[in-house]
Amino acid sequence: MAEAAGIADRLRAAGRRIVLANGVFDLLHVGHVRYLEAARALGDVLFVGVNGDAAVARLKGAGRPLMPARERAEVLAALRAVDHVVVFEEDTADALVAAIRPAIHAKGTDYTAETVPERETVRRHGGRVVIVGDPKDHATRDAIQTIVERFARAR
Repeated sequence: MAEAAGIADRLRAAGRRIVLANGVFDLLHVGHVRYLEAARALGDVLFVGVNGDAAVARLKGAGRPLMPARERAEVLAALRAVDHVVVFEEDTADALVAAIRPAIHAKGTDYTAETVPERETVRRHGGRVVIVGDPKDHATRDAIQTIVERFARAR
């Protein structure tokens, strides 16, 4: 996280508008891509925070994540909209927000500005929360369920 904070400091000093998006990103789907593209459109540089494996297990339950954090980060880094990826181990991105101090913290449409866990930390560091992306019609848990059901029928 210290390396990301240093990069953010240099970018901010150069006048770049920093946006932070975060999530689990286990089994990347079109909803994730739309969220990240919309987040990137809000500024000059997009940092993406990825929940570490232990945090995902606490947040999503047994059997998750399906892919380890380093692989989820690598897939995200390959996306055109994403400039920097940071894995964080906490259940919320508060420490990452405090380290990067983004102008905008972008969250998906499954949140409102009032329900974003990091909203007070964002405000305290001079940023604002913006809700972006398409309606929450895509979810990794739904994709997992579809896979399980289809393979169960195929046996």
